[in-house]
Amino acid sequence: MPEEQKNYTASTGVDEFYYGVLADSGTAIMLAGEDIEKVEFPQTIGIEMPQEIVKAYGGNKIAEMAVSAGDTTVTSAFHKIPTEDKKKLLGLEAKNGITAMGAEDNPPYVAVIFAKTYQSGRKEWVACLKGIFTRPNINAQTKGESVEFNPEEINAQFMDRELEGFDKLKSVATAEDAAGETKNRDALFMATFGKPFPGTTPPAGGVEG
Repeated sequence: MPEEQKNYTASTGVDEFYYGVLADSGTAIMLAGEDIEKVEFPQTIGIEMPQEIVKAYGGNKIAEMAVSAGDTTVTSAFHKIPTEDKKKLLGLEAKNGITAMGAEDNPPYVAVIFAKTYQSGRKEWVACLKGIFTRPNINAQTKGESVEFNPEEINAQFMDRELEGFDKLKSVATAEDAAGETKNRDALFMATFGKPFPGTTPPAGGVEG
């Protein structure tokens, strides 16, 4: 069997940020009636998955080592996060054209998927499987001699959950497609949301039209 060719090209951009509100369970099922939502114009997305090596000592030497995993944290910056998406992601209350935030806000569990893009057209899809977003800061500054845009940043923490096809609980999953292909993207959307990529129907996949 020929050895699979390794790919050493680095990503050059980020695109296509999707999220879905999950049912309060360990599975990939979204709430009934909820759609997979898209937020346009992501700028930066960072995922921190810290690990610490824990050591046990005996007889004046290391007897055993194990890995302890910390919280999975996601930091995302967008050109603008629409109010409609903030309401869903943060569980905000809105009445009479007013959107309000308070101590009793109850953000839902969500899953998110975004794409790292490459010059060749290849895409690496990254899924964060079950987490909660926290309220972004509100910032503003005076307009000077030149126009400057103020991006919005929002943070979240993610936990492990069941992922179809895997024996152990997972918090992050990835899938890569060559230019023009969507097979692995579609498999990741089904495993993460329990629904196909927006605009397709299962079984989905193959080549982008």
